[in-house]
Amino acid sequence: MKVDQHIHNNHLSIIVKPNSQKAEIIGWDEDKKALRVNVHAKPEDNKANIEIVKLFSKSLKKKVVIKTGLRSREKILKIE
Repeated sequence: MKVDQHIHNNHLSIIVKPNSQKAEIIGWDEDKKALRVNVHAKPEDNKANIEIVKLFSKSLKKKVVIKTGLRSREKILKIE
């Protein structure tokens, strides 16, 4: 899936499903205007957030930080 087309003003909305089989971008949620993402890590001790940052940094080849939603499934990433 082409992630670049969903980045607006250097921000990307995502919906995370932790504790999945593997880390992958599933698809686009038209209702919520966000990418659906599975991560292998559990949502404890910030593990899922770290995996999200690594996944998108590697995929986009840019620095990525979580702007909002550190404790939520719905997050906004800032692409730097």
